[in-house]
Order: sequence, then structure tokens, then C-alpha cells
Amino acid sequence: MDNQNRNLILATVLSALVIVVWTVFFPPPKPEPTDPAVAEQTATPAPTAAPVATAAPAVEPAPEAPRVTIDTPALTGSISLLGARFDDLSLKHYHEKLDPASPLVRLLAPVGGSDLNAAKPYYVVQGWSALAGVTAAQVPGPKTLWTAPAGAKLTPETPLVLTWDNGAGLTFTRTIAVDPQYLFTVTDAVTNTGAAAVSIAPWGIIARHGIPAGNRVYVLHEGAVRMTNGELQEIKYKKITDLDALEGEGQADVRSADTGGWAGFTDKYWMTTLIPDTARFTSVVKYVPSADLYQTETRQPAVEIAAGASTSVTMRLFAGAKEWEAIAQYQNDPGMFDRLFGDKIDPTQPQITRFVDSIDWGWYYFLTKPMFRLLHWLHAVLGNMGWAIIALTVIIKLIVFPLARTSYISMAKMKEIQPAMEALKERTKDDKQALQRGMMELYKREKINPAAGCLPILLQIPIFFSLYKVIYVTIELYHAPWIGWIKDLSAPDPSSILNLFGLLPYATPEPGSLLFIFSLGVLPILLGISMWFQQKLNPAPTDPSQAAIFAWMPWIFMFMLGGFASGLVLYWIANNVITFIQQYSIMSLHGKRPDLFGNIIAGFRKKTAEEPPKK
Repeated sequence: MDNQNRNLILATVLSALVIVVWTVFFPPPKPEPTDPAVAEQTATPAPTAAPVATAAPAVEPAPEAPRVTIDTPALTGSISLLGARFDDLSLKHYHEKLDPASPLVRLLAPVGGSDLNAAKPYYVVQGWSALAGVTAAQVPGPKTLWTAPAGAKLTPETPLVLTWDNGAGLTFTRTIAVDPQYLFTVTDAVTNTGAAAVSIAPWGIIARHGIPAGNRVYVLHEGAVRMTNGELQEIKYKKITDLDALEGEGQADVRSADTGGWAGFTDKYWMTTLIPDTARFTSVVKYVPSADLYQTETRQPAVEIAAGASTSVTMRLFAGAKEWEAIAQYQNDPGMFDRLFGDKIDPTQPQITRFVDSIDWGWYYFLTKPMFRLLHWLHAVLGNMGWAIIALTVIIKLIVFPLARTSYISMAKMKEIQPAMEALKERTKDDKQALQRGMMELYKREKINPAAGCLPILLQIPIFFSLYKVIYVTIELYHAPWIGWIKDLSAPDPSSILNLFGLLPYATPEPGSLLFIFSLGVLPILLGISMWFQQKLNPAPTDPSQAAIFAWMPWIFMFMLGGFASGLVLYWIANNVITFIQQYSIMSLHGKRPDLFGNIIAGFRKKTAEEPPKK
């Protein structure tokens, strides 16, 4: 069973290695840049069964349109009065680089802007569709020029009120409010002073020109994300462009919601989402090849406004960082643990259905969510995300300790009968049936369950990947320091063996360059050493092929994970060290103390013996 254990571990590690290599060397191709200044798209009519409609946003540059400043504790930017569109928004708490003097992270950017650091256009626009008693030119759309009060400014204390009169009996008033974090509330009121009733339908669009910079990785969803009728759907950019895979209106994926929901685009750390304040709406995801335009739409049901009457509808917009605390607050569901301590739902706050699921929890969400909460609690207690990662790893290892103990005890027992197993192989030679019968008798006589070592390892695999996922998606690692030279746990170790860790006057190679692969920092080197020491708890496999693979594996991982975020590498190191201590202690307590230095010396001797003699 010792070989079976090795084979299981080998298969697991090699699978992870293949994934790492593929992600590093074969990222999805980046799209070619396109000119955003293209002609306006035609309107997409809604199905007759659901009386809603929408118009596509205008994509011509409009740098001369008046703007109203946005200023909150978390956001800065402006709203263009042309279409009342959100197309200029930056995050005050996040910079593009570690240097606090570097530009703020820009979330939304207008079409044709010249001062936007080459940001791709990405914006939100809302309007109305004309259905009956009114023409398209008589309802607000992407080109409507709204009127704002003189000196207006949008802050949490001062909502913005915009007006537009169509000159044909309809007056539109748009009130935009914002909270101290990332949630806008847009209320559209319509008054009909005409002589006849009209029928119109509100819509909202998030438009994104091209895929954002950066490599997409399989472990994290980036693209469209939406919730309809309690069902979460994640659509990657590649699938959005695959028009044959989309359902509904030819080149769009259309879903109808009856119990509420939301739709938008998500990146690793940032998200823009529209949340209709109604149970019924239509959600659309589409791609326009001519403009390289990715688009999500939320179409609300039509409203009929009688002569002399008025009505209003509300749409919320989340535009900001995917901070768990903020998103959980907007969902307004404290969760099981918080309810135990008396926290209740606040009726004055929005209750966005399953909004925390906009964070990519992965397949093992039932494990990832509680780990995520625990990591945040540890961060609050310890005040440092690096130590919180180490503490979380220790806690998880303690929880799974009974499983690890069973596995290590089984491995120790298998080592005890190894001489008898080798003698059995010598006696049976090539008779496989006799070998199998002898092994079963040996297991029965020594009261050993050969599966006892495999099952605990299998059960720990979901826990391992869940913990990896938690650390990967946690925004609190962004520009978070640990100790010394580690100033950003979301970035690779900045030290480099190529400049002797700063002793030589040479800069560290930039990520993405060929030399960066060999620019090993302190943490990746410690990772390789910790894996190597963990291997040496057991003698090298007798099979030459397995022995060679195991010998190279720590150093391959050292290079492959060298470009990963420091927080992830720190987790791997902590996990390896704790595993080493647990295995060494348990095997020692059961009379099979690992011959660590003997295994190291034996490995060097075997390598020397295998080398051909020098001529």
C-alpha cells in the first residue's frame, strides 16, 4: 500500500503541476485592440411576451458633455450629463501600484477620453424605451442631455437630481443617491402632462469595450455574472463571443427573472452590477463584434402612465471593490453565525438576493465560505493578512489532524512490514496472483487496512483547494504587507536571486519576461526547500522513474510558483512546514521515527552512484 499512497500523491501533485504549467505558459489569447469610436448600434426589441425593450448605448466620443463630480469616501469621478451615464469612476482606497503616488484604480472610463491612462471604455447608462403613445426621440436615451442644478455635486449627503422635458407632455426626473461605499440608487420619476396615456419601459446597460488587460486564469471567473430566480450564472468572455453558444435573441443570452436578481461584469477584485428594484425583469448578455463590445442589460417591465399621472422606478448600481463586508451588507443577510449573536436584518438596507455569490467561491463553496469568514476574522484580530494566512493554515491543519493522523499511522505500519513485503516479492517472483494472496494474508495478520492511508488524503483534497481559493480571491491581500520586503501579498516576491536579493545594483526582472522565471525570491526558495525536506521523511521510491519525478518535483514547483502571489506561496510554505511537523511527530510516536538525514544522505549516494564515471 506504500506504493499506492505514493501513486495517489504523485497523481494529485502532477495534476496540480499540469494546471500550473498550463496557466503560466498557455494563458488565453488577448484580443486585438479596437477603435471604440464606432457607429451607434440599433435597438434590440424585446419579446412580445414580456413588454420590455431597450436601446443600445451610444459609443461615439462625447468629451464636451457637461459633468457632475462624484465624491464619496470610497469613490471619485464624474457623471456625464449626456445620457446621465456613469463613465468616470475611480476607487480611492486602491492604487494601480504599491506606490501611493501611483494612479487610483480606474473602474469606469468613457468613450474617447484623452485623460484616462489609455483605459478601455467601460460605462453604465440607463434610459427608457418607447412602446405606445410616444416616439423613441421623446424618451431619455444614451444621447439625452440632462439638466443638473448649478454647482451640483454627488456625495452621500447630497443626492443629484437631473431633469429632462421632452416637450411633448412628459417630464423625466432622475435622482441619483450614493452611500459611503459602492452602491448608487437611481430613481426615475415620470410625469405625464399630456392628453393621452403612454407606455414606456425602463432599461439599464453596462457596456465594456474589449476584454480588460491581464491574463484570465481557470481558477477564477472573470466576465459576465448574474443572478436570476435564485440561479447564479457565470459567463466568461470567450463564451460571450461564441455567438452560437448564446441563447435567445440570436446574438444574446436572454433570461427572464420572476423573483429578482442582478447582472453585470466581474473582475478578480472589482465589479459593476445593475440591480433592478423589481422581482420581474429580463437579463441579457450580448456581444457586438463590430465594436468589440461586451454588454449586460436589465430590462424592466413596461409601465403605462395615464394622462395627468406619474410613476417612478428604481435601479441600484454597485460599482466598486469586491469587499466581502460591503457585499454582505448589501445582501443584508447576517448568516448563521451572526444570527447566533443577535444580528438581524436591517429593513432600511437593501436586500440583494445572494449578492455574496458574486465572489467566486468555486466548486467547494460550502467549505470556501466559512474559511473566508475565518480568514477575515483572523485578519481583524491579528491586524496583518500574512499572519492571518499562517493562522488559518494552522487552524485548518488542526481540524483535519485526525485524518492526517490516520494516514501517517497507516504509512508507519506499512513501513514496518516493508521487509516482509520485499521478502514476499522475492519468493513469488513473477507470480502476481501469489503475490496478491501473500499481501492479503500479510495485511490480515498484521491487522492493516491498506485503504486507511488513501481515504484521508482524498478527503483533504477539497479542503486544500478551498483554502487555496480563499487566499486567491481575497481582496484584502491587494497591496497588503507582511514582513520586511513583502509589501504586497497579492504580488510575487519582489526579491531576486539574480541580484543576490538586493546586494547587486541590478533591478528585479519584470513579471512576464523570460528572466522573471529564474528570478527566484526568498519565499519561492523556501517553498522548494520545505517541499524537499517533507519528501525526505520517506526513503526514495525504489522505482527509478518515480524516484526521478519526486527528486525534481520540489524544484519544479519552486520555479512554477515563483511568479504566484506572495500570499499563496506563504500558504504553501506554512502548509508544508506544518505537514512536516505532524508527520514527523506522529510517525515518531508510533515507533517509526523518520530517518531524515539518512534519507538525504542515501539520496545523494544514489545520485552519485547513478552518475557515469568521468573519463
